[in-house]
Parts: sequence; C-alpha cells; structure tokens
Amino acid sequence: MRPVLLIALATVVLVFGCGKTEEPVIPQAADSLATPAAAAPQPSEEETAKLLATLPAPYDTADLENGQTQSAFCRACHTLTADGPDLTGPNLHGVFGRVAGTKPGYAYSDVVKMAGFTWDPAHLDQWLANPTTYMPGTKMTFIGMKGEKDRTDLIAYLKVQTSFTPGAPTAP
Repeated sequence: MRPVLLIALATVVLVFGCGKTEEPVIPQAADSLATPAAAAPQPSEEETAKLLATLPAPYDTADLENGQTQSAFCRACHTLTADGPDLTGPNLHGVFGRVAGTKPGYAYSDVVKMAGFTWDPAHLDQWLANPTTYMPGTKMTFIGMKGEKDRTDLIAYLKVQTSFTPGAPTAP
C-alpha cells in the first residue's frame, strides 16, 4: 500500500473510528500501520500454531495474513505489544482472559467497567461486529466490522499477537 494511502486511511480511522476530535498524529499512526509489531518478538510458526489451537473453531483455522490486514483498524487506537502504551483505547496485550474494563491505568466507560465478562473469542466477535450496539454507552465509536470472516481472522491474529510472551509455554 502506498504511504499516502496509509496516511489517509490512518486519518480516517483515527478521526472517525476512535471518536478523536483533535488533529491526529499522522506519522505515529502511519508508522504503527506500516510496522504492526515493530521490534516486538514474534512467535515462531510452531508457537503460532499452538496459540491458534487454543481457540475454538473457526478461529483455530483463521487466515492470519487477513487478520493482520484487518488489525489496521485496531492499531489506529490500540497498541498490541507487551507494555505498549494506551492510546485512545487501551493496550490490548493480554486482552484474552482479562475481565472487561479492568486494565490498570485506562479510563474505561462505566458500561465497560460494569460488563462483568472475560474477553474471549465470542465476546470479541460480538464487540467487533458493532461495539455501540453490543455495549450501549461505550466510548468506543468504531462502527464495527460487518464481515464475519474478517472478524474471525482478526480475532485469531489478536490472539497470536496479544498472548505471545517469549519463553513462556503456550497452552496446548
């Protein structure tokens, strides 16, 4: 994708996808789109396969390349790496298995803080389909991802990217 197109996409996603009203920081957004996991250790093919195997069908056979492409929508407002900063949205590393609205240091909307569920593929799928319908009152203004296959691929990609810790055993 051409750099100008990446910058345009980042601007649209930042302004309309995250509810930001101030001028977006384009170089940072463009860099995060161009290098999805810059300098972060990546799982090997074997580790990726083990992480995918922990997911229920259909996530366990997802297209991770498409998931990475779809993650551009997430990376406009979220970081994915361990110890990554919160942006407009919270850092998503470790999101699987985390109770909604409990990441320390992030100011969640009341509806997310009171959701009471643990993030798993099923909850993420409903959230990504349309966050404002799934949890009316959320401050996340992303309009949602209508394509079921795109959501499946994105969720699997997020699992691999946000659950991987170098040297840690992967679940069977």
